[in-house]
Amino acid sequence: MNRSFFSALAFCLALAFAASAAAQRVSLVDRIVAVVNNEVVTLSELSERIAIAERQLKRQNTPMPDAGVLERQVLERLILEKAQIQMAKETGLRVEEVQLDRTLAKIAENNKMTLASFRKTLEGDGLKFDRFREEIRNEIMVTRLREREVDDKIQISDSEIDLYLAESGAATTDGDVEFNISHVLVRLPEQATPESIQAARGRAEKVVAEAKGGADFAKLAASFSDAPDALAGGSMGWRSLDRLPEVFAGALKEMRPGEVTQVLRSPAGFHVLKLIDRRGATSAVSSAPVQQTRARHILIKTSEVVSESEARRRLADLRERIVNGGDFAEFARLQSEDSTAAKGGDLDWIYKGDTVPEFERAMDELKPGELSQPVKTPFGYHLIQVLDRRVADVSSERRRLQARQALRERRADEAYQDWLRQLRDRTYVEVRLEDK
Repeated sequence: MNRSFFSALAFCLALAFAASAAAQRVSLVDRIVAVVNNEVVTLSELSERIAIAERQLKRQNTPMPDAGVLERQVLERLILEKAQIQMAKETGLRVEEVQLDRTLAKIAENNKMTLASFRKTLEGDGLKFDRFREEIRNEIMVTRLREREVDDKIQISDSEIDLYLAESGAATTDGDVEFNISHVLVRLPEQATPESIQAARGRAEKVVAEAKGGADFAKLAASFSDAPDALAGGSMGWRSLDRLPEVFAGALKEMRPGEVTQVLRSPAGFHVLKLIDRRGATSAVSSAPVQQTRARHILIKTSEVVSESEARRRLADLRERIVNGGDFAEFARLQSEDSTAAKGGDLDWIYKGDTVPEFERAMDELKPGELSQPVKTPFGYHLIQVLDRRVADVSSERRRLQARQALRERRADEAYQDWLRQLRDRTYVEVRLEDK
């Protein structure tokens, strides 16, 4: 699961701890405040999300926007969320119960709880577990929708990779610097009129003026930004230049921490950036020698039929037979539920970061020839054997793969914003806030 999904989980966890506050706000008679295609947004739903946003802003020590501004911001996010979930369902995206159960277990584990204790904590804070479960299901669907509609459609040509590698080789220190950035996006509709473009630019210029006048940038983001991270103060976190849109990278190179850009234009709309800090970092594409591990594995997936205890038992039995002289490769061909089974479980030479963290940690603890105990990852349970280790230069193929990934990340956020804009324009929306 990618980082956008796990950042979204923070929102869902906030839902749990804001539920009691939201309940106090929803004593009013419920009514419709917006229509999104064939669904409605109710006043109680909006009030609950506003309570969550207020708690999130307080935790971040971000000054609260005016009540009307916050209400509009939260409603727009609800509208976009509903539009995405509707599209996911209409186009056949589904979240299997097994995948959902694993994700919930992982959330509990990250909070240092069992799933049972995590459920008890949620319900003790006034949130029904079934409600939380559906929120997580929706987040997974939205993440898969983005992957299918945006990320998987980003195409990088060989000539772009050649140019990128040439520029990386000629760069001095730019590739070794990361920037901690906050930003505001004022989105433009796809068929924007001259008047709407002028109005949007005016909003962005107001952000610049107020930020340079000393206003809190996080509050400005919460008040003005149309980006998904608006209620997080517009924080984009640490990014290297080669993983940022070119329009951002060009503006940031000469900036000092604390400075704010002028208004920047992209296909999605107008942007304002604030540079929070900068630091040295490892270049995204490196040719320095790195450690590689040659490993093989046997994977047993868990399901409604195969429990976790059964998967562990099967692997423990295989491990004992291998230790007593059994052929690992033959067992992998017969038992492993992975595409590498035909190759005896051989994963070939692995670079750091090629596998999920749980697998990598277990693999790194093994010496060549050593066999792991059953290892749990999001894919199931693995038996891992390290065959060899070496320090080698990054191959040309590997550098091209790294370059392709960097270029994809550079385009991903901008492409997603552009896709959201098109989806919003296609969605029938009727706002009835004034009827409250």
